[in-house]
Amino acid sequence: MDSQIDVQKGQAGGQKGQEGGGPVRFAFLLIPRFNMMALTATLEPLRVANYLSGRPLYEWSLYSPEGTQVVASNGMAITTEALPKEAKGLDAAFLCGSWNSEQYHNPALLAWLRRHDRLGVTLGAMDIGSYILARAGLLSGYRAAVLWYCQRAFAERFPDVVVEEQLYITDRKRITIAGGSAGTDAMLTDVAQRFGAALAQEVAGHILHGPIRPGDSPQRRVENREEEVLHPIVRAAVARMENNIEEPLPIPQIAAAVQVSQRKLERIFQKHAGCSASRYYQALRLQHALVMLNNTDLSIREISLACGYSSLSHFAKSFTKKYGKRPRDCRDSWPQGEPLPSWPGLAVSLTGRGGV
Repeated sequence: MDSQIDVQKGQAGGQKGQEGGGPVRFAFLLIPRFNMMALTATLEPLRVANYLSGRPLYEWSLYSPEGTQVVASNGMAITTEALPKEAKGLDAAFLCGSWNSEQYHNPALLAWLRRHDRLGVTLGAMDIGSYILARAGLLSGYRAAVLWYCQRAFAERFPDVVVEEQLYITDRKRITIAGGSAGTDAMLTDVAQRFGAALAQEVAGHILHGPIRPGDSPQRRVENREEEVLHPIVRAAVARMENNIEEPLPIPQIAAAVQVSQRKLERIFQKHAGCSASRYYQALRLQHALVMLNNTDLSIREISLACGYSSLSHFAKSFTKKYGKRPRDCRDSWPQGEPLPSWPGLAVSLTGRGGV
């Protein structure tokens, strides 16, 4: 264990929003290997709002099913309390999950979530903690924000959930946050709604965050960026590739769709992506296969078809060449026997340190 953090509860007092009635009470439910950045990005705006207002507007508690130290994916541990049978006066409870949340199953936790849903508590999740909410049957019929690269796999597993590519979504008594820094924007919006836009802007200034992004902002685009890393034609071509994973488009058809010749498309890909268009497309399909292996119970044959491979042997050969493991050895995103997780990114694999 690399280090240990003991985070104190937020202090009681103040008024509950502009209507009065005490502090706004949040619970954060930590799942092993949770994402520390997603948690702190969500907590810090609440702490700073208390600090700037001179009174505790928010109160929070950190829980886990076991009530022990919970180790995050970065190796740091946080001390938690055991889940109370009933958390009285709670306004919202957020599941903080990441690696292997898609496999995490704790009947007592699911029962706790269902019980507090019946009590009228708003339920939320960040990163892929949404898998746990969905497994409890608490996202059926709701819109949900899921981390972008898990969206197709999540939708495959939970077809009754409306998955959308946004930073965060509030739908009735559900709040889903895609992860990373999106929690900061979600909580700044909460501060603005409860205590006014002026305080929210001041909190954003103190944590050097701005502008405050609305929930429907896309996950993979930074607002007001002057330069995009990808060439516009590459970006347009990749968008078509991403939308046609199961039935891959011929490269000439993609070139025609973005209004360039195939030769020009290949030149632009080589210059700006470091590989051919077909190689980039194959890498996208194989990365999608890796997510499906991690996040669904589909058979390897079903996954190969979902990624545009009609031949199972061709899929297995291509996958093993890229990742150095057979598909059947990649059903867990972070196997228990491995000290650290590894996610082969496109930038690395396409520039020669892991090719397709």
